[in-house]
Amino acid sequence: MNPVKGAGAAEPVAAAAVAVPEAAGALKGAGPGGRRAAFGPVALVVAGGISVQFGAAVAVTLMPRAGAAGVVTLRLVAAAIVLLLVCRPKLRGHSRADWGTVVAFGVAMAGMNGLFYQAVDRIPLGVAVTLEVLGPLALSVFASRRLVNVLWAALALAGVVLLGGGGFGSLDAVGVAYALGAGACWAVYILFSARTGRRFPQADGLALAMAVAAVLFLPIGIAQAGGKLLVPTTMALGAAVAVLSSVLPYTLELLALRRLPASTFAILMSLEPAIAATAGFLILGQALSWPQALAIGLVIGASMGAVRTQIRAVSG
Repeated sequence: MNPVKGAGAAEPVAAAAVAVPEAAGALKGAGPGGRRAAFGPVALVVAGGISVQFGAAVAVTLMPRAGAAGVVTLRLVAAAIVLLLVCRPKLRGHSRADWGTVVAFGVAMAGMNGLFYQAVDRIPLGVAVTLEVLGPLALSVFASRRLVNVLWAALALAGVVLLGGGGFGSLDAVGVAYALGAGACWAVYILFSARTGRRFPQADGLALAMAVAAVLFLPIGIAQAGGKLLVPTTMALGAAVAVLSSVLPYTLELLALRRLPASTFAILMSLEPAIAATAGFLILGQALSWPQALAIGLVIGASMGAVRTQIRAVSG
């Protein structure tokens, strides 16, 4: 879910450990003592989620200046510069398969961010994140062969139907499609995040993938926003979005994962839609109706249930 998750949803470092069976094997070492983690690392994860979603809300306010594609470009470029400077990844000594993996990771990252910001330009932030999180949820359900996951899928589907009022008549259909597309890209992102992590040390693969995503989106942002991207105020806000949505949460999540089981981390990431709805209300004035709030709750419950089921399957 989100560390560099632009998408509203944080891009969870440990989501792959829950959704992908081979990566989930790392959870076997989490004993009972590890599950009773201190409040500190939990607070770091929640702070990271708040940073991601409030960063997305700030990005929405920036869209009238630079457009959705321009905002994504500013964010990806700024985040890539910061990560490249901090990580200073080595460019030599990698195989063709390594580069293929990191490029695919970057393409998924670009698609996830681009589609998500197109979605929040049309539908409320909380709704967009709720629809987007269906991608990782579907991946978790499909990765597990347990029948109980059908229940979690049905619960999520009920939430989506309720969210759309039986037909999404109250929501922009294009915005809904963009959010679902971002969710599909998020699922691909999770798969290639795990593969990149195995092929590159530290966060080198992430930094290189972010650079790939930035290069891919730069022509699109220039075509849409042109010289507006170079306005000092716009650049400053874009840098703020990059820090809030990428650099800060990524750092907080890495610190948390040193003391927090990946299983607990992944469950906490399921709260992203609720955090996004709060950010949308406080910053953008996007109030939710009670059916929409209930729908978000159903999707959060389905996500938590699917994650816990996968964890138990791995631990067993």
